[in-house]
Amino acid sequence: MGKGCVTATKYFLFLFNLILFLLGVLITGFGLWLLLDNQSFIVVLNNNLSVKVACYILIGVGAFSMLMGFIGCVGAIYEIRCLLGLFFTCLLLMLVAQITAGALIYFQKSLVNEEMSKIVSQVLEDYPGNSSTTEQAWDFIQRNMECCGWNGRQDWSGNMIIVNSSQLLFPCSCQNASLSAANVSDSGFCEAQTPDWPVYDVGCATSVESWLLTNIGIVLGICLGVALVEVLGMILSICLCKNIQREDYTKVPKY
Repeated sequence: MGKGCVTATKYFLFLFNLILFLLGVLITGFGLWLLLDNQSFIVVLNNNLSVKVACYILIGVGAFSMLMGFIGCVGAIYEIRCLLGLFFTCLLLMLVAQITAGALIYFQKSLVNEEMSKIVSQVLEDYPGNSSTTEQAWDFIQRNMECCGWNGRQDWSGNMIIVNSSQLLFPCSCQNASLSAANVSDSGFCEAQTPDWPVYDVGCATSVESWLLTNIGIVLGICLGVALVEVLGMILSICLCKNIQREDYTKVPKY
């Protein structure tokens, strides 16, 4: 490879590593958003260990991508063979890990949906146990998505406060303002005038699943972009590593 090609490869590798670094920032930011956001459905799932682990994995992958981008930039600009070799190896391992994780998520979709349904059912049964952030997030979802329960209003039939009350209580966040007007109580429940609750008929499952799929699409899109950059980075790094001029130590003066 000519000197001009080596120089071009070096600067293209620097560019791709810069992109990898920025994509790592995006993945880390998305993982932090899922972990810290208090007004999204993910808060309802935050008590689940697997969800928290997934968030931490996203943050870890993003941070590692940023580190690899930095190492690749330094190795490319200063033509350091050991850094380029380390960069290639780490990119290969990251690519294998991403493919494995994607396959596991794809083949375990039904298990994820089942686990999510169990978590929401437990939230509805315990509501409003301690007015936690989880319960506030669920109220936010029902009000803004105009839905009630997971599959429908019948999901609230297991709530012990509603079951044990002598009044016709229903969750205020489910209330359909076009059917009735009532004040939200401190407990989160309102009193109905008839056995037929003035609430939304549709469950939140469809809207929430759509929200999750939308955000998962963003994550997968970012991961696909990272994978493409990784493959290009691997090709460029191995080409540059092979064509960096080695020092001829036989010409070093001896004293």
